[in-house]
Amino acid sequence: MSRDNNDFNKKNTLVLSGKAKKVLKRKSYDKVIRYVFEHSFDIPDNMFGVDKGRISSFTEEDRLFSEYDD
Repeated sequence: MSRDNNDFNKKNTLVLSGKAKKVLKRKSYDKVIRYVFEHSFDIPDNMFGVDKGRISSFTEEDRLFSEYDD
């Protein structure tokens, strides 16, 4: 795929995403994606955020090969 064609597809995706956000009356692209997944694939609400409160942010020590970054 050529660079020009790839840029064209990205712009089309951005325009389509913006239209979906407006039509679905969602405040973010994340909420548009969640809405589409939940309604297109019949995913139950409890599948989103299943680990909420049980996981923590990554630390520097969690990075692979962090000892070689210097």
